[in-house]
Amino acid sequence: MFYVFMGSGKTLQSYQTLTRLALNDEGFIAEMTRSEAANLAASGLDRRTQALVRIGALLAADAAPATYASVVRMAKRADVGDAEIVGVLIAVIPDIGIARAVSAAPELGLSLGFDVDAVIEGDRELGP
Repeated sequence: MFYVFMGSGKTLQSYQTLTRLALNDEGFIAEMTRSEAANLAASGLDRRTQALVRIGALLAADAAPATYASVVRMAKRADVGDAEIVGVLIAVIPDIGIARAVSAAPELGLSLGFDVDAVIEGDRELGP
């Protein structure tokens, strides 16, 4: 059974995007992974929001620390502050769990230029 959607253009575009992804449309997927600009335009998000969403996705996916650094740099270019980046980790705790958040904190810290492990081990002071 097929349904014809008669909604707004933006909603229809969203449904078409979901369909292209579900069909594994190689051309569309290649464009979304190859071009930051195309990805941003297709997402419909602003640069700040996209950067924060991507950080959340990396946290959930247990990404490599180098990947955090790349997306954190992107977030910084979009004027996202350290507190907002750490806020993403706090926000996703209910979804990723405490164990994942605990293991992600030092990795995210390094991408912000802060060595959490050095503070824990007493090699560095926390504060001014």
